[in-house]
Amino acid sequence: MKRLSGALALVMLSGVALAADNPDWAYPVTPKPEPHDNVVQKQVPGSSKQYTQAQIDDPYNPPDWFPDAHPPMPEIVARGGPKPAGRACAQCHLPSGDGHPESSSLAGLPANYIIRQMAAFKNGERNNVRAGVMIAMAKVLSDAEVKASADYFAVLKPSAGYNKVVETATVAKSYLGAGAMRFAVAGGGTEPIGKRIIVLPQDEARAKMRDPKSGFIDYVPAGSIARGARLATGGNGETVACAICHGPNLRGLGEVPGISGRPATYMFRQLNDMKTGKRTGPWVELMKQVVVKLDDDDMIGLSAYIGSLNP
Repeated sequence: MKRLSGALALVMLSGVALAADNPDWAYPVTPKPEPHDNVVQKQVPGSSKQYTQAQIDDPYNPPDWFPDAHPPMPEIVARGGPKPAGRACAQCHLPSGDGHPESSSLAGLPANYIIRQMAAFKNGERNNVRAGVMIAMAKVLSDAEVKASADYFAVLKPSAGYNKVVETATVAKSYLGAGAMRFAVAGGGTEPIGKRIIVLPQDEARAKMRDPKSGFIDYVPAGSIARGARLATGGNGETVACAICHGPNLRGLGEVPGISGRPATYMFRQLNDMKTGKRTGPWVELMKQVVVKLDDDDMIGLSAYIGSLNP
């Protein structure tokens, strides 16, 4: 009995450590999908296209509401690669490359950087609790498919105002819905934001239809942006100035990615993964001295400040 209790205690302690490493607000677990309607035709403002919800959520042929707003999509971006793992890149990252909270913004990232990240997913250097889809894709896509995707997203420009950072003490009560997106509970009131970044769509209906012209609001604790601005310049020795590697305006330097205007939750995940060892590799070694002294409040602040900048 004592041995069983000790094992149970170890499991419980491990669970606590895991929860601390992967806060659920930053690492959403996709709920079990509900059956999608395949009859009602939906439409977003400004588009002549129509899709059912089943078509909208098709991982191998996601909607392209505005085909004239971007270059022709390669097959891997528009319809995916080898099934079932080879999903269309546009499903999560959108044809615009701006992405959704559960994924990342790829627009304007250097092509070679994107290629390196796909290799990192493949060889285990990126392996957080949300990385399963990307790890599976990286293992089945060819080098040519990865390059075609990287070249496509590299020439796009991040959309200004797609992600807005708002400081607040309270935020609407919310729940995780389709696509691991968070939605406000109707009539649910508010709750303290605490030490979290809560992302809600600017327009819930358009977010569910994966409209690339309807973005999100990153709600952050009051004072986060000022805290992050101080840390971004080095924080009096607490960390390393971001501009040293990411350039004076944080829009990238050579193959070092631009981070200005990137979604706050995504930035938090990267800082946290580098700190906890869920993201490794030669280039990540340069970030170790950046994150080693940062706590959650610091990483939330840096993420909020970076997200508040013009991309």
